[in-house]
Amino acid sequence: MFAIWDAKQKGFLQKQYWLRNLISGVIVGVVALPLGMAFAIASGAKPEQGLYTSIVAGVMVALFGGSRLQIAGPTGAFIVVLAAITAKYGFVGLQIATIMAGVILLCLGLAKMGSVIKFIPDPVIIGFTSGIGVTIWVGQWKDFFGLPAVTGEHFHQKVIHLLQVLPQLNWTTTGLAMLSLALVIFSAKIPKIDKIPGPLVALLVVTLIQYVFQFDGVSTIGSAFGGIPQGLPEFSVPDITAGQIISLIGPAFTIAMLGAIESLLSAVVADGMAGTRHDSNQELIGQGLANIVTPFFGGFAATGAIARTATNIRNGGNSPISGIVHSITLILILVVLAPLAVNIPLATLAAILFVVAWNMSEAKHFIKIVKRAPRADVVILLITFGLTVFADLVVAVNIGVILATLHFLRRMAGSVEVRKSEKSVVSEELSARGIDNLPDNILVYTIEGPFFFAAVENFERALVGTNTYPETLIIGLKWVPFIDVTGLQTLEEVIEDLHKHNVRVMLSSANARVAGKLHRAGLYDLVGIENHFTNLTSAIRAAS
Repeated sequence: MFAIWDAKQKGFLQKQYWLRNLISGVIVGVVALPLGMAFAIASGAKPEQGLYTSIVAGVMVALFGGSRLQIAGPTGAFIVVLAAITAKYGFVGLQIATIMAGVILLCLGLAKMGSVIKFIPDPVIIGFTSGIGVTIWVGQWKDFFGLPAVTGEHFHQKVIHLLQVLPQLNWTTTGLAMLSLALVIFSAKIPKIDKIPGPLVALLVVTLIQYVFQFDGVSTIGSAFGGIPQGLPEFSVPDITAGQIISLIGPAFTIAMLGAIESLLSAVVADGMAGTRHDSNQELIGQGLANIVTPFFGGFAATGAIARTATNIRNGGNSPISGIVHSITLILILVVLAPLAVNIPLATLAAILFVVAWNMSEAKHFIKIVKRAPRADVVILLITFGLTVFADLVVAVNIGVILATLHFLRRMAGSVEVRKSEKSVVSEELSARGIDNLPDNILVYTIEGPFFFAAVENFERALVGTNTYPETLIIGLKWVPFIDVTGLQTLEEVIEDLHKHNVRVMLSSANARVAGKLHRAGLYDLVGIENHFTNLTSAIRAAS
């Protein structure tokens, strides 16, 4: 259900809720101002393009998303990926990749894949978000310390070059950056301004200082980008070619997956804070529409922003009205105050991103997993983290998910038991049904757990342990919830081998789903219609 329709159905669009959503929307819009510019610059875009993204995506997700509390816009999670795309393909390439990612997200939502995204394990998510945090932090050293530009394709090369030029830091820039960082962190403890968001306090105070003193050597939005255009973005269509589409499939998929994970995490956080329940599939649809539309108005990739969504809830927002007002607030700032942005120091935006990087790193959670989690989960966490920092986010997430999947399959396979039923146990069960005991020429094997490709070895090993061939072998499938094609194929091979040794094979107790697969695979025909039964007792009676 669309967020706006959900809010209407539950009565949150009524007049008594307007004021609280209006106030919350204005506050979130003010919070989004420095973040939007900082994320844009760090992603290789212009500061105004971050604001355009916040405006358009904010409205689209508020109307069509799956959470009525979600605030969308550019986020820190995207910085590493978007900066790499912009460096390689230019900003137009980033816009094309964003549109393609929007289409992917829309398809995922329409295909009801929202719940599947939730299956990405916590060590993988914490691994790559912590890695992104470290990468963002190091990436802001240049603007924070006023260093000259450095080169280096890989993370370790950039760190080495940054350390080499660190003695060349600009002390004025560094001083303004340290003041900005202190204001972002501690302004909430200063009376009378404790209700104003820290990033906004830092932006206003340090910008005023730069405006008054005009320090030499301090990079500002004016000196780096020529300021911010006053007014709204114009509609324009990126020049899209088939070659670009093919080249950008990988980056687009990365943006889509990262956007899906981030937006659904944000929606879950909102549910926990407000006691709501989001629609994950509709959320992907809303995010998809936002990313399709935003590039046509000068923006780039957007997703649900956890910090801004939390701010919305804490200030009383309970409907999409707050998200729309947040966008209107940014529009008014663009139209009225854009000329004042020329004096905003890049060091202040870097300080804001320092805090964003720290929050993204989730250091406490990271350390907790390392200390308390099972060894395999710790290994997955560290590998994902290391690959995010030193290799590539796409590689990190892919390998992390693959390792987590393999680990899960190993544990699942280990939980599958294939065992020979003891004669005394079976006889006790049969006596209750009027059968004296289990004949000596009959063996009963039961499979407990999913009979899939990773568990096949357990089955084969158990049958090898029989040593001698009985007249009849009954395979009990009562506790098999599902069976895959490898399990079917293995079962077929075992039955054929047993038939060669004149062993009568019976299948019993399969549930409806498993029985259907056995029938379609021809295994019931292989054992014979007279050799499959709905329960173990019937099979033993027929074999006796």
